Parts: sequence; structure tokens; C-alpha cells
Amino acid sequence: MGENENGESLGTVLVAGAANLVIALAKLVAGLISGSSSMLSEAAHSAADTITEVLLFTAIRHGERPADRRHPLGHGSASYLWAIVAAGFTLVGGAGFSLTHGWHTITHGEDLGDIGISYIVLAVSFAIESVSLWKGLSQLRKEAGRWHVSSGRLLRRTADTMLKAVVYEDIAALVGIAIAGAGLGMAQLTGSSVWDGIASIAIGLLLLVVALVLIRTNASLLIGQAAPAMLQEEIRAVLVAQPEVEAVVDLVTLMIGPNQIMVAAKIDFLDETTGERLELASDRVEKCLTQRFPEIRQVFLDPTPGRSAPQQA
Repeated sequence: MGENENGESLGTVLVAGAANLVIALAKLVAGLISGSSSMLSEAAHSAADTITEVLLFTAIRHGERPADRRHPLGHGSASYLWAIVAAGFTLVGGAGFSLTHGWHTITHGEDLGDIGISYIVLAVSFAIESVSLWKGLSQLRKEAGRWHVSSGRLLRRTADTMLKAVVYEDIAALVGIAIAGAGLGMAQLTGSSVWDGIASIAIGLLLLVVALVLIRTNASLLIGQAAPAMLQEEIRAVLVAQPEVEAVVDLVTLMIGPNQIMVAAKIDFLDETTGERLELASDRVEKCLTQRFPEIRQVFLDPTPGRSAPQQA
């Protein structure tokens, strides 16, 4: 990812964070006035999302630090660690509160007050969350167009964990708002607070699923995940197209940060490419790769005879 795209992800996170902070405060006030379990769960949901955005901002800043002697591949993987911490907060703070509070409402009941303000807050929150989601989807569509894939496929495969977290959480927020509104409506129609408690539990389960998906995704990236297969094929094609290259014997890619890639390849150079010409050829191939794919931060080329090369006795 280039500096411009890093700035886009940072902007997306900041927009989402500001939106969630305002929404969390509004939902908290509405929840306290109405006594609604689902509204308080939504307040916890938005509060957890706000903390998540702060942690994602930290992740971006840590991941941007340059490589040093102790961390020769850079600090990009720190982004995945902070993203796991953020998802863990959503799991404990958001899902945990919503599930326990919803269960308490079902088993002990609650006295609903004036819920009119809750409907207003939910409607405004839906509008604000829609703007945040639009910002995230705009960036997603732009990157999907660059790689000639659908937005849905890129969302599942992208290593830009900040963008993925914002989009998933904004979608979950909109669904959560709809669930809270439905719970309040059913409670008002039936006169039973059980529906409000059920809505709170549904919100908790929604947060649980989102948190587990993000934890699983970031854990895979933190352990060490290869670049998408399509990107690997494009890298291989660029290598093979170089005039000094006869074949690519082996190619290994590794995501070392959000859209930061390390490439290691065993290259079968043409037989006449030796000595100083081999060094110049290797340098030219590396520059060609990094210019074609700005995400590539590290390139290691190993001149290796191909299978067709004559074997010494």
C-alpha cells in the first residue's frame, strides 16, 4: 500500500471513530431515559467500536514505522496485533455486555420509559453510520477496481485489516440499529420487555460473530500469510517477462503488513547472464517489481539453475 492509500485508510478510521463517539453518547442518553436494554446494548456497541477505532489508529501508526536493525522487515505486523486487541475489546466489551444485559432483561424484566427519543437517536445513528460505511465502501471499490475483482471478494481477502474492520463494524452497526428498533417496536406493541431483551442478545451475538471473524483474519496474517493467488500470478508474470529471466523456479510471498509484501524468488537467469551482468539484472528486476507493485517492500532474488540446466557430474 502506498502512502496515499495509507492516508485513505487513516481517514476512513478517523471518520468511523468520530461517528461512533457521537453515536455512543446519544445512545447512552436515550438508553438511560427509556430504560431500554437494547438501547444500552447499542450504546455499548458504539462505545466498543469507538475504542476499536482508537486501537486501529494506533495500529496504523505502529505499522508505518520503518524497518530497523531489530525489525528488518519493518513493523507492519504490529498492525495485525493491535487489530486483534481491538477485536478482543469488541468481543468482551460489546458482545459481553449486550448478552449479559439482554439475559438479565429477559429473566428480570424492565420498565420502559419514554422510548420516543430512542427512535430518533436510532434514525440519526443509522444516517451517520451510513456515511461512515459509504466512506469505507468507496475506498473498497477503488481498490477492487485496481485489482479487477469484486468488492466482496476483496473484502474477504484484503490484508488491509483497518479497512476490513471499519466496513464489517459499520455493517454490524447498521444491522444492530435495525435489531434495536425492531426490539423496541415489538416491546411497545406487546407490552413485554422480553422482546427488548431478545434484541439485546441478538446484538451481542452479532458483535460476537464480527469479533471472531476479525480475530481469525488477523491471526492468520500475524502468523504469516501469502499474498493473494492472483497477485502472486501477476508477480510471476512480471518476473518471467524480464529479458534476463528464463524461468521462475520458486516464488514465495509474505504479507508483512497491511498491503506490505515481501517477495523471495528463485530465478533461472539466462546462461549468459553472469558476474556483473547478473548483479545488474537482479537490480533491474527488483526495480521493475517495486515500480509495478508499490506494495512490495522487500525483494530477495536467488539465482538458481532451472530443471533443464545441465547437471555437473
